[in-house]
Amino acid sequence: MQNKLQELTEQLYNEGLAKGREEGDRYLAEAREKAAKMVEDAQSEADAILSRAEKEAADLKAKAEADIRMASAQALQATRKDIENLVVGRLSSQTAVSDPDFLKEIILSVAKGFASKEDTDIALVLPESLRARLEPWVASELSGLLSVPVEASFSKKISGGFTIGPKDGGYFISFTDRTFDELISEYLRPVTRKLLFGE
Repeated sequence: MQNKLQELTEQLYNEGLAKGREEGDRYLAEAREKAAKMVEDAQSEADAILSRAEKEAADLKAKAEADIRMASAQALQATRKDIENLVVGRLSSQTAVSDPDFLKEIILSVAKGFASKEDTDIALVLPESLRARLEPWVASELSGLLSVPVEASFSKKISGGFTIGPKDGGYFISFTDRTFDELISEYLRPVTRKLLFGE
């Protein structure tokens, strides 16, 4: 009888222990499931916050870039216009840009600037109508004064004035949008050049 009582006690103890373990495991599994759900919800919320922040930052960046592009385009246009007005003020009449002596003075002044900064040949494009008066001067006197080779070509497309730059085409005195942008972009950082000109 003693043995039966002992066996019954052990059986009840083991059943209670097994039931307690089972219940404990169930509570632990539920707690783990709730914790995993909380982590998942927190991660989803964090991802949503990050996504909103990235979108707002991208929108702000796009607006700032658009404002900078617009402001810089206006500033470049105003600067270009000011330079054109200065040049036009000096060249106030059509006779000035068609006067060979006046053109010689301007060409010499600008070419000296190129010759002092550039170790390169210089190329000029001049009006065809002034070929007879300017070609001998360029070939002899101008090349001698600058101590660098000077190449002159003449074009019927130019009625007055001139275009000047190193022979490789890197620089020209010209106020088209493209050449003005290239001139200005030399003074800008790569990031700013990319922003303004898409280079």
